[in-house]
Amino acid sequence: MKRLITFVTAMVITAASVISAHAAEIPFESAPENATAEQIYIVQNLVGDILDEVEAGNLGYGLASGYANARIREAVIAGQTNGHGYGELSPISQNAIRNAMDILLRPDVYAQYEAYLKVLIADIISDVANGRDYTEARKEAYTKIYQSVDPSYTPREIGTDWCYVDVPPVDSAMFTVARKLLLQNR
Repeated sequence: MKRLITFVTAMVITAASVISAHAAEIPFESAPENATAEQIYIVQNLVGDILDEVEAGNLGYGLASGYANARIREAVIAGQTNGHGYGELSPISQNAIRNAMDILLRPDVYAQYEAYLKVLIADIISDVANGRDYTEARKEAYTKIYQSVDPSYTPREIGTDWCYVDVPPVDSAMFTVARKLLLQNR
């Protein structure tokens, strides 16, 4: 019985030291495409409070990025990242910080894009809600976004060198909002 109590106490202390009580969640739509849920949660536990400060307007990108990178590096060196390396975890925090800064600086733009994209990709959102593969839906949503700017746009083959592809200029926030809408309905 004493061992059980000791074990449970140790687990509670460990969980409390790892999980930030009021830390902001890293939005899945801001994570790199190859990031796993486990990696996102690890980064969230490491830098969630930094993300809170960014969202509150107390930290700019440079400081937040530096603090996050330092924490991730220290955790990797200390073996606290379940085998995930700095190169896998740092881009997750960088994207989340950049996304939070962009939303802080341009909240009206994000609100407009959300309203616009709910109409533009409504059929794709509905398809995802009905079980359509997210990756295919995301590609189709991106195509629709590009075609909303240039109706003659057609997606290119994967083997095409992107420096020769004529891609219409689109604010990256539109893609972030599209991923958010699709992921909310998955």
